[in-house]
Amino acid sequence: MMDAKNPKQSKLKTSHVQRLQDMRVASKQGGGKKRIQRQHDKGKLTARERLDVLLDPNSFHEIDAFVTHRSSAFGLEDQKVLGDGVVTGSGTINGRPVYVYSQDFTVFGGSLSETHAEKICKIMDLALKNGHPVIGLNDSGGARIQEGVSSLGGYAEVFWRNSMASGVIPQISAIMGPCAGGAVYSPALTDFIYMVQDSSYMFVTGPNVVKTVTHEEVSSEELGGATTHTQKSGVAHFATPNDAVCLSEIRRLMDYLPSNCEEKPPRISSSEPDAQKAAALDTVVPENPNKPYDIKEVIEGLVDAESFYEVQPDYAENMVTGFARLDGASIGIVANQPLAMAGVLCIDSSLKAARFVRFCDAFNIPLLVLVDVPGFLPGTDQEWGGIIKHGAKLLYALCEATVPKCTVITRKAYGGAYDVMNSKHIRADYNVAWPTAEIAVMGTKGAVEIIFRQEIADSDDPVAKQAQLEQQYAQEFAHPYKAAARGFIDDVVLPSETRDRLIHAFKMSENKVDTVPRKKHDNLPL
Repeated sequence: MMDAKNPKQSKLKTSHVQRLQDMRVASKQGGGKKRIQRQHDKGKLTARERLDVLLDPNSFHEIDAFVTHRSSAFGLEDQKVLGDGVVTGSGTINGRPVYVYSQDFTVFGGSLSETHAEKICKIMDLALKNGHPVIGLNDSGGARIQEGVSSLGGYAEVFWRNSMASGVIPQISAIMGPCAGGAVYSPALTDFIYMVQDSSYMFVTGPNVVKTVTHEEVSSEELGGATTHTQKSGVAHFATPNDAVCLSEIRRLMDYLPSNCEEKPPRISSSEPDAQKAAALDTVVPENPNKPYDIKEVIEGLVDAESFYEVQPDYAENMVTGFARLDGASIGIVANQPLAMAGVLCIDSSLKAARFVRFCDAFNIPLLVLVDVPGFLPGTDQEWGGIIKHGAKLLYALCEATVPKCTVITRKAYGGAYDVMNSKHIRADYNVAWPTAEIAVMGTKGAVEIIFRQEIADSDDPVAKQAQLEQQYAQEFAHPYKAAARGFIDDVVLPSETRDRLIHAFKMSENKVDTVPRKKHDNLPL
């Protein structure tokens, strides 16, 4: 209460309040109206507008709004802006706490200074200590050149925290503008990367440097745009048309994830699959084993309605990965895609699936593996590119995973690829096959040509003889019952029965306890 007898005290208090209010207003102005307008003219939201879209209404609590840089070189002492080009703090997404930082391109082009990095490090430390996810909205020209090695040191401090937080709390990156040089390595260390079409870029060196060094003419979009990184390199997981969609997609992803590695993912009420999609399961696999079908139709017929959220949909399309709900519970799905390259395992698909499996295992998300795989992709490109090593990454990821793991073999499961795709031999918990499954060393045609080569050659009618032998071989081996007889699969089930069987299997393994041998850390075949 103000003291009416002491006007100086009243005036002093009013001045303090006014100063605070003025500073709060100034901190929200970023680089000023003109630069904010330029941001809008590019079709981009400002750093604070992005947080408004990402977080629940009125949930954001800012930290370090009054921080400024400490540099005096190159006239920087006269160019201080409150917040120093990044907005940091905490809020909620669908009621669940998260820590966030949002780089402000209107202030020094979002460039990272020593204090800018300190702000990011502070919220990362809080996120790790308190067990909440951290989401970074990146829109930065890179290191602040005027600060030299201090800004580089700031990047390294962020990188170290990304590494320490890996597998402990979910880390999500959104690339919402340029991201070059050292700036790309923090997103690369996080779990999922979103990009915005035509306005976000990631590259170690930009087009001008590329032209100088290699004499290649390439645009920013071609070199490191959203299409490039979601289709060719696999660096990014999602491409979105604009800032608002990007941020809403992050909100959707967070619904499948726990807050940290000590928690289980959130569960919601169950919903039955679309009746038409569920009924189609019994006819989705063609009688002709060489005819393709869409494994996504299988997924949508098994999981809760409208719950499948595909990860990296445009990269290595012969492998499908994504999150879904089964009876309301979050699961991770890894599935061969017969529509693309017959669903073979290759370098890119192995890497895609391995990374996804390891994320799910780190955050207690059960795994469902759908198998229709004819083997590994042959050829010099694959062998010289290291398919042995990269294929082993997927094998390793599934071997080390201790979350509940279920497998459904829908059709082909040939050779070493059968072993790799979450077979019973690598400690999967529940393995079933459909009656259409073929579990064998190789396909019928190839097997017959090897086993009966001489018999076919000596025949009066080699073509008819081969057809006869293929039919005999298929009757003997191209089915799931030999594997069932050995206990390598737990049951042969009708497609229409599969959802209920999986719900029961995952429920029974909810309290699964599994361990790996004590070690300092593994030596994944990188």
